[in-house]
Amino acid sequence: MTGTAAGIPKGLIPLLSATNFIIGMGAFVVIGGLTPLASDLGLTPGEAGLLLTVYAISYAVLSPLLVTWTGGIGRRRVLVAGLALFTLSNLMAALAPDDTLLLASRVLAAAGAGITTPITAAVVAALAPPQTRAKALAGVFFGITMAQVIGVPAGSFIAYTFGWRAAFWTVTALGLPMLALLWFRVPAGLSFQPVRFGDLGRTLRDARAMISVLFTATFLGAIYTLYTYFTPLLEVKMGFERNMVTASLIIFGIGAVVGNWMGGRMSMRLGPTRTLLVLSCAQAALMVPFSLLPLPLPVFVLLVALWSVCGWSFMAPQQTRLVTLSPQTAPVLLSLNAAAVYAGAAIGSGMGGVIISRLGIEALGLASGLIATLAIAHIMLSRRLSG
Repeated sequence: MTGTAAGIPKGLIPLLSATNFIIGMGAFVVIGGLTPLASDLGLTPGEAGLLLTVYAISYAVLSPLLVTWTGGIGRRRVLVAGLALFTLSNLMAALAPDDTLLLASRVLAAAGAGITTPITAAVVAALAPPQTRAKALAGVFFGITMAQVIGVPAGSFIAYTFGWRAAFWTVTALGLPMLALLWFRVPAGLSFQPVRFGDLGRTLRDARAMISVLFTATFLGAIYTLYTYFTPLLEVKMGFERNMVTASLIIFGIGAVVGNWMGGRMSMRLGPTRTLLVLSCAQAALMVPFSLLPLPLPVFVLLVALWSVCGWSFMAPQQTRLVTLSPQTAPVLLSLNAAAVYAGAAIGSGMGGVIISRLGIEALGLASGLIATLAIAHIMLSRRLSG
């Protein structure tokens, strides 16, 4: 894919950002509605959390394969096809009579998202000049960040008020008009370098590139050990009900917006690798206090906000680091990075379930903080190998 900043069609970044908002809301709607979903289907929180684990594993496996398989097809067609599959899967989830079909719908959702999100990032990364690439990528990723601000809390409120199926219906309703907007607003015939399975194979054999990509899984694995079970943690330890849970998720989402903005600017000032090291240290320190709940409300609000800001500052510097590492295979690296996001979510949600079953829900904060120290070691190793 080739181009310059002047070649980015007007309104393309907001459109792709809105697409990622729908993807983000549909991906993480399970988190906000975990309790009513589990109650309705007769599942434990750990069993309901498996829905996110299955989604994450499916995304991690399918995304690089699907992005490579569609590497010779026009970007507009791939984007529309990916979002169409994602929308259909959420319709299937809304209609699912049991957890078996619900799990199957999450696999399809992961496939659709695994095509769509990496392509949105690859298009903008290729068109933007190096000096503004981090800012452009932050703009595209802003949609997923806004899903944390609006989508997840709204999904939580809808799930608690109207039932968890209504949350999936909402995602379906948002996806349908976006299909038409993508088809008519994304230019046909975007110039791009086709990605082949050989490119994927070479990237997978490149130890330096893979260690850099897998930092994403380590960083987010620590976060999702806690975040997947954030709703039941607040109910048990803070005594929160629907409105306070929703408010907490809104605070987390606002922090994510600030973090998305801050990450791109930190990356331009400090460099992407140094920024990621700072953020990893912050995460290791900020998650431990969640094992001390209940905390006074002002302290709790500040803790959630800081945790979110530091957690969601990482994506722009990480994507910039990967594109700089190998510009010619950027679509492959970005798809693998997106897969690593969900690999980290799968690992984290799985570990969180194990921690709850063995040590209790109050141990999540301490465990997450300890896992975050692995991210510090990981980025230092990656930095050393990258020179």
